[in-house]
Amino acid sequence: MDGFEAVFLDPVGQVVQQRWADAAMTVAFEDLPPVSAFPVVPGRRWGPGLWWSATTGRHVAAGSNAMRVQLMVLDREADVTRLAGRPVRLLWRNARGQVRSWVPQLFARRADGTALLADCPGHAGAGGERAMKAAEAVAQACADIGWTYQRLAPLDDVLAANLKWLAGYRHPRSAGQPGLMAAVVEAFTRPRPLIEGASAAGDPIEVLPRVFHALWHGQLMTDLNTPLHERLLIGPQGWSDPGKTGGAG
Repeated sequence: MDGFEAVFLDPVGQVVQQRWADAAMTVAFEDLPPVSAFPVVPGRRWGPGLWWSATTGRHVAAGSNAMRVQLMVLDREADVTRLAGRPVRLLWRNARGQVRSWVPQLFARRADGTALLADCPGHAGAGGERAMKAAEAVAQACADIGWTYQRLAPLDDVLAANLKWLAGYRHPRSAGQPGLMAAVVEAFTRPRPLIEGASAAGDPIEVLPRVFHALWHGQLMTDLNTPLHERLLIGPQGWSDPGKTGGAG
């Protein structure tokens, strides 16, 4: 399968169609608005909105709760430098010569200059056969230029809930007064229960938001596959609880 084309809006809002390989090398998709609006589905509890990215300090368009959760994950990844929602539509012809198109929900630029295009299905079969065929095509288009395409699997409920909680403290204002964050990090130089470390750093009411901020940004670590509670072990950057098999925050 070849002949991929990219459709996007330029910085002044004009529609541009360009050969995919050329656009991928020259266009900063991370700075572009959505090429088409996210659909509004009647009856859904969560519709299109904006996610404030701690990585970029800007809002990213999000079309569903599933996408918002995946934005949280990518916003915490150290090698992700920019994020955008639906900035490009891909066009191609199938084996019968019919024109097909797809707009991946997410674009993430990585520190090495490559990128991830992704969709965020609410469940494994979401989108049906059309989505599966589009996924194959978009994956090939990305592989051709050294990028990656993924259908990102929904998160476990506990992990998603923990990330949503920590995300509430992602903004720089949650770092608190100068010097307090250093005291918080110092309090967890050796792994210890959350409430013990918070109490060692100062008044827990003031300190706990700083702990959550540090956990979001990876300055502190814990097992995010376990529900957050006051006795949960928190450790320094790079620490992993040897008693757990799940990933650390």
